[in-house]
Parts: sequence; structure tokens; C-alpha cells
Amino acid sequence: MSNPIYLALDLPRLDAAEALARKVKDHVGGLKLGLEFFCAHGHHGVHEIHKLGLPIFLDLKLHDIPNTVAAAMQAIHVLEPAIVTVHAAGGRAMMEDAKAAAGEHCKVVAVTVLTSLDENDLARTGISGNPHDQALRLASLAHEAGLDGIVCSGHEVGAIHAQWKDGFFIVPGLRPANGNLADQKRPVAGAAGDQKRIVTPREARDAGASVLVIGRPISRAEDPAAAARAIEGTL
Repeated sequence: MSNPIYLALDLPRLDAAEALARKVKDHVGGLKLGLEFFCAHGHHGVHEIHKLGLPIFLDLKLHDIPNTVAAAMQAIHVLEPAIVTVHAAGGRAMMEDAKAAAGEHCKVVAVTVLTSLDENDLARTGISGNPHDQALRLASLAHEAGLDGIVCSGHEVGAIHAQWKDGFFIVPGLRPANGNLADQKRPVAGAAGDQKRIVTPREARDAGASVLVIGRPISRAEDPAAAARAIEGTL
């Protein structure tokens, strides 16, 4: 993949999403459409964004009984997504059925632990241990289920990549470093927002990330195209 950056295009207005995508389409490798976009614009919105000619990552995080998830995967064949997410917590059977029902050229990847969760959040849901260990457990389950890869934070991708050499790894929760983005050692202070386990794009890429999902640092920049170019220049 020449450019691993996928812009998170989760905007409530389709015209605004299209305008932003046009500004950055020459400086990103694909577009991520999540729940906010899909619930607001549905199949029509995905078709419109697809016209821009970039790979589409449908971040739907499907999580239900195996039969329902398989049916949902079949329902989005017409959208020709390059990547679709399911939740690893749905279990091996669900993931196996999701992969079996996916389009021929669609990668199915499993979300492990959301980057908005920390150890205290996991404990409140009844999961003991830290996010790192839980992400590795779920990544192993996804691998056994025959999925193409997983979604995890930059804190876990290196360890998972070491165990799953040919996996496809998507890392969200990224924040550019201080200054002009040349210093990639530390994310900008105060830029985390609702994310709790963040790293810089360069750190994630060096650890083995296949796709870097970046939203606000590009979409909310004064010049989104310049911001995307700057981040790409650090990789």
C-alpha cells in the first residue's frame, strides 16, 4: 500500500463529506466511513463517496448472532467495500460466518479493544486484565477464525504483528506529534479527545500498522490537504 492513511469521513452532511474527500483524495490511501456516516447517509452516501475512486473502509463494527452478521455482510456486497469491521467479542463462529459471507475482494477485520477504553473501563464490563492482553486474546481468536486482520491501538499492534506476521492491521486513535510533525515521539498534548490509548502515525506504522485511520487532525485542520500531506511526509 503506497499510502496507508485512511481519512475518517464521519460527517453529518453528505455534501460536506464529499467536499472534504475531494480536498484530500490525492493525499490519502482510502476513506473510512463509520456508523455516523452510514446511519446518516446509508447506501446512497457510500455510493456517492465511492465515485471519488478511493478504497472504502466500512467501519460498521458488526456484532450480533452469526446468521444476522452474515446477512448484513451479504447486504453490503453491492457497496463493494475494501474493508469491513466486525467485533471480535462476537465470537469465533460469528467471525467465521462474516468472512464466509463477505465479498471476494473485501477484507474482514475484527475490532479488538476500542481505543477509548482503558483498564478501568474493561473492569467495569467484567473483563479482567489490561487492554494489551485483551487485544492479544481477541487477535488470536480472529486469526483462528480466518479473518484478514484486526483493529487495535498502536500500543498493541507491535506485539500482535509479531505473532501474526501476515495479518492486516488497522490502527485508529492516532494523533500527530508536536510542532511541524517532524518529531514523531509524542502526540500533541491535549489532542487525545475521547481517545485514551494514542500514538503517533509514525509510531503505529513502525510497529506494523497496515492502515492508519486519521480523522480530526485532518478533517478539522485549516487546510486538510496540507495536514494530510504533512502526516504522510512523516511516515
